[in-house]
Amino acid sequence: MPSVVERFAPSPTGPAHLGHAYSALRGFEAARASNGRFLLRMEDLDATRARPLWEAAICADLAWLGLSWETPVLRQSTRSAAYGAALADLRRRGLIYPCLCTRKDVAAALSAPQEIAGAAFEAKAPMGPDGPAYPGTCRLHPPDPARLAREPYAWRLDMRRAVAALEGEALEFVELEEGPQGETGRIKIDPAWLVEGCGDVVLARKDAPASYHLAVVVDDAFQGTTHVTRGRDLFAATAVHRLLQALLGAPTPLYRHHRLIRDEKGRRLAKRDGDRSLAALRAEGWSPGDVRRALGMA
Repeated sequence: MPSVVERFAPSPTGPAHLGHAYSALRGFEAARASNGRFLLRMEDLDATRARPLWEAAICADLAWLGLSWETPVLRQSTRSAAYGAALADLRRRGLIYPCLCTRKDVAAALSAPQEIAGAAFEAKAPMGPDGPAYPGTCRLHPPDPARLAREPYAWRLDMRRAVAALEGEALEFVELEEGPQGETGRIKIDPAWLVEGCGDVVLARKDAPASYHLAVVVDDAFQGTTHVTRGRDLFAATAVHRLLQALLGAPTPLYRHHRLIRDEKGRRLAKRDGDRSLAALRAEGWSPGDVRRALGMA
């Protein structure tokens, strides 16, 4: 049986909070209980927000909690060639297409009245892991090559072709904990939901060599990740990741989607909301034991 390989993959775009601590501790303890390996990966593709000082702060927080990890730490900012190779493979097979749409363009397309049998109605896009499903504007109306030559563009997965390329292969993954609706065990993925509910997700952004979906699949395969421990907010994204694994011939880890850590008002902790950081709690006199008790892990 292969050794268990767990990983913790934060984005160094701000201070770590109790939610990060819970995910890291769960993964670390699972690896230690199985005499496996625990890896740290920095998801630093957001060049406008990722900072070395935040990476250093995250490492200091994890060390304070008593965690250790293998070195060197993998940084996604060094992995452009690997992401480019995956994109080239998908492009050669006709499974991705260039997209010039901005967020404003997508919002406008989703809110525009549609015509069916002469009757106008407001389009209601299903909600996928990235929000409302993309309406397929650049798939249905490919951009002019001259525009592509002078303007930055993203690469989107043609979900219809991607599902068809699997030739009926059943997609599923194993959930060791439970999803938002109590999903557990062997989870079967509905191809129709991928096409209609998820839509044509972005695999490479205009300002980055890969999106989260592509990078996490390529890097988990590269690092030999066998178990993925992360929050339930990423449960829906796992269907996309499983699809990409099948398309790219990558192995499928076992998944553990844990509960989200919330504040006293029930709000999920997030860096953007200014929640108290682990460093601030440490400065207030908290101990690693206090953190574990606050997380219900003592």
